[in-house]
Amino acid sequence: MGMAAKTRPGVVLIADNLNSPRSLIIHIPITRQNRGSELEVPLGHLPFLDKESVANVQAIGSLPSVRFEKLLGVLPAADLEVVKQALVKACAL
Repeated sequence: MGMAAKTRPGVVLIADNLNSPRSLIIHIPITRQNRGSELEVPLGHLPFLDKESVANVQAIGSLPSVRFEKLLGVLPAADLEVVKQALVKACAL
């Protein structure tokens, strides 16, 4: 199943100062399809996202850096912490 060719927001997780041999960015997609999972972090209160938006931690992935078009905004530290907690739970870290 392919993905629709449209711009999709996401939470970027890779450190800026990481000296990686690959040009891949680790990200968590943001969607408006909230299924009520504990691995979906509500982000709709942020001014640069739709009010229904959630970070779907279960769909973590990586994409080439050229696929990232622009910065929509910055996740506040409190929201990033909730995303990290969901990631720890999802990966049993």
